[in-house]
Amino acid sequence: MQLSVDGVETFVATGGRPFEPSLPAVVLLHGAGFDHSTWALHSRWFAHHGYSVLAPDLPGHGRSQGKSLMTIAGMADWTAALLDAAGARPARLIGHSMGSLIALETAARHPDRVSGLSLIGTAATMTVGPDLLKAAEANDPSAIDMVSIWGLGLKAELGGSLAPGLWMHQGAQRVLQRCAPGVLHSDLNACNTYQNALAAAAQIKVPVTFILGERDMMTPAKAGKTLAAAMPHARTVALPAAGHMMMIEQPDELLAAIKDN
Repeated sequence: MQLSVDGVETFVATGGRPFEPSLPAVVLLHGAGFDHSTWALHSRWFAHHGYSVLAPDLPGHGRSQGKSLMTIAGMADWTAALLDAAGARPARLIGHSMGSLIALETAARHPDRVSGLSLIGTAATMTVGPDLLKAAEANDPSAIDMVSIWGLGLKAELGGSLAPGLWMHQGAQRVLQRCAPGVLHSDLNACNTYQNALAAAAQIKVPVTFILGERDMMTPAKAGKTLAAAMPHARTVALPAAGHMMMIEQPDELLAAIKDN
């Protein structure tokens, strides 16, 4: 569906069913350079099991208009505005990578709008290497190569797709290649400069689940556990052999982890 969020035309996937404000809401927040298609399986499961789903393309991404937002704080405020535009009840936020930081910051800045968190492939600090930042700033295709290679676990690189004939590596590259110039760099820089995760974690009062990939090279599980340690009552699930892009590498295992939050 299309929504106007802060005056910008925004595309929001709803999992194949119309958004119903009276139902419990789930918001699915994608990572740097990606879009709503990240959540193809998971959005449908929630939409067909008693939830209303909002899986937006962030500004400047996918089918959404506007310019990409420059900071995690700005994206968090935008997420609260999305909930207002949809007329949603307090929502459970499910975020991957950059989306996990957005979800965390939204819960800290707008606690009355959030009922729970699932943080996937996250870390206390999401440092981005200077070579990747430089390549992304120059719109060099090598940036897409780096994200794809580092983002997928070994099995995914060897053709471990559950759907016969599909190659996860090339699929990830195609989504990133559709980014408008500057979007990937803007997202990566927002992650790299965000330093508020531990302070935000200390403010969280809602249930939190961390889902971490044991072979994640972009946000190593050890870094995710550092953030989880700041929330004594958080639940942590580690997916064996999974890399960073758990939504496509281990979709069923990830769904089991997030639906049980």
